[in-house]
Amino acid sequence: MKLSMKMREVLKTLKWSNFIFLTIAGIINAFGVIMFLAPVKLYDSGISGTAMLISQETPEWCSLSVILILLNIPVFLLGLKREGVKFTIYSIYTVMIYSVVAWVITDILPVDVSIVSPLAGKDLFLCAIFGGIISGCGSGLAVRFGGAIDGIDVLAVMFSKKIGISLGTFVMIYNIFLYIVCGFVIKSWILPLYSIVTYAAALKTVDFFVEGFDRSKAAFIITTKPEQICKALSETFENGITTIAAKGYYSNTDKTMIYFNVNRFQVGKMKNIVHDIDDKAYISISEVADIYPAGKTED
Repeated sequence: MKLSMKMREVLKTLKWSNFIFLTIAGIINAFGVIMFLAPVKLYDSGISGTAMLISQETPEWCSLSVILILLNIPVFLLGLKREGVKFTIYSIYTVMIYSVVAWVITDILPVDVSIVSPLAGKDLFLCAIFGGIISGCGSGLAVRFGGAIDGIDVLAVMFSKKIGISLGTFVMIYNIFLYIVCGFVIKSWILPLYSIVTYAAALKTVDFFVEGFDRSKAAFIITTKPEQICKALSETFENGITTIAAKGYYSNTDKTMIYFNVNRFQVGKMKNIVHDIDDKAYISISEVADIYPAGKTED
């Protein structure tokens, strides 16, 4: 009874807007893989790449769409307790969209993807780059809206700590092992090596979607003239400013730390304003992936 009530509460938190974007994510990912990678036998990363290898080495009835479902959904269900019901529902839905669209492209639409890419022909480099970027867009969009297209991330969460490595290292080791196996199976290293290009392009694209295309900069300013600097920054950029009391270790003098966010085009102007007021001010700048206004959260 308690489990049923909890499930109902979780289902109420699911957003239709997320399902819309996850649908788009599945379509984009399928387009990148089926139109660029699969025709020239390049391999995606993670579970998707594993499914592509298996589909190439098994009878025709064992299609990529079927194998994607058979491999991914059990993995997501296996990680249900750790990742949560909402993530699992979103992810399984996205995988189903990915699989159905892949099946539609290969078996329903009048598009020949059996020999060469309909858009890039036999050019392996173009297929690797654009296949990676497009599939990365789909994967990044899925992550951005609460799900995932590939179960490799779930496996990484479940097993990386047990073997003492980071999530990124686990995924990288898995993909290296996958490409080595591909090389031995097809008895050639050309396609697995080009697949590494695909993996790199996809990984960078996912980072853009998850962390933002244009990261903001966080400036930490240590100064003895906080009032003048805050007033100048506020009037110039019209951004929120936070001040924190601080003390210099060697000088033992009271100072103020100012926390301030700007975009990359405003960094130079901000530094000039600060040093015009206090030429001894210390400024430290770091990248910020996301900024959430007070009182707002992203699901």
